Amino acid sequence: MKNMIYLDNAATTIPLPDVISAMTDTMMNVYGNPSSTYQVGRQAKKKLDESRTSLAMSIGATSDELIFTSGGTESNNFALHSLAYRDVTKKHIITSVIEHPSVLNTVEELEKKGFDVTYLPVDKSGVISIQDVKNAIRPDTSFISVMYVNNEVGTVQPIEQIAELLKDKDILLHTDAVQAYGILPIDVKKLGADMLSVSSHKVHGPRGTGFVFVKKGVRVQPLLHGGGQEQGVRSGTENVASIAGFAKAISQLHLTDKQKHIVQLQETLLSELSKTEIDYEVNGSMEETRKVPTIVNVWFKGIPASKLLIQLDLSGIMVSAGSACSAGSLKPSRILLSMFQDEKRASESLRISFSEMNTLEEIKTLVETLKKYAV
Repeated sequence: MKNMIYLDNAATTIPLPDVISAMTDTMMNVYGNPSSTYQVGRQAKKKLDESRTSLAMSIGATSDELIFTSGGTESNNFALHSLAYRDVTKKHIITSVIEHPSVLNTVEELEKKGFDVTYLPVDKSGVISIQDVKNAIRPDTSFISVMYVNNEVGTVQPIEQIAELLKDKDILLHTDAVQAYGILPIDVKKLGADMLSVSSHKVHGPRGTGFVFVKKGVRVQPLLHGGGQEQGVRSGTENVASIAGFAKAISQLHLTDKQKHIVQLQETLLSELSKTEIDYEVNGSMEETRKVPTIVNVWFKGIPASKLLIQLDLSGIMVSAGSACSAGSLKPSRILLSMFQDEKRASESLRISFSEMNTLEEIKTLVETLKKYAV
């Protein structure tokens, strides 16, 4: 689409040309089933293994600790169901109120099956308290699931500190790292999570592909049953072309340069907004250590988010009001309601999310357009 300014990269990202080429080449030339033993099957298995190795290296894991899935939602479901049933005597789960729906809806289902769930609150910056985590732990706590980076306000949760807290306890830790992967350096050994979820389409890879990291020694059980692919825990013929595209996307990632550019985009947005007469406030922390620069959530006071979305869309600018993972919902943001208990604020806020493909000129154009409609 010509002249489009795409600023909803937390929803999905534009696939890189090299990713599309890698996928096309794989579909045309490596078309075998990786479970087949003849030549084209072995070629597909080789491509799968190479991709798995490079993706595992990107988080400091080994290749046998990665299970390919269809994306973040399946990875989260797989992780939570595995952890929930690892010990039938433990029926207590700890999570936060600002998790992705694929976590919250899953633990709600587990509640219906007899599990007890503690939902940790967040402060006005969108961060949970380590003291609240400590206070929530019980003798029957099975696992904790807290997202690494929130998908609406970009706040970073204290995953390493939670892992440290659990060192001498028989409580496992899962983190949804979908919004962290590709913007924060991740070393699973340092992070301390037992399971970690990632999605390809947030890093300029294809949709419908992701992986879950499973630390050595953690027992998991299948969510899908069938032919026993992925070490017997995720049946279904692997999507080799998309997995190859995912690996290609990560091979093109230059994290330091990406971070530097995106910080410039964030600073330009806030600087340009400060020069206007727009009545606004940033939602969540702006401390560098407490949020990622890829997401900025802004409250445009007195202007319904639905109105701004339409005006920006007509101007060729794509942003969002909250998460894009709730089937087009335009309800007030659940995350902002949890942070501020203010329905008006939650209904008047937009999420602007960057990638390395965005330019400073695009940010200035966004602000010029907002000056027309957000006053």
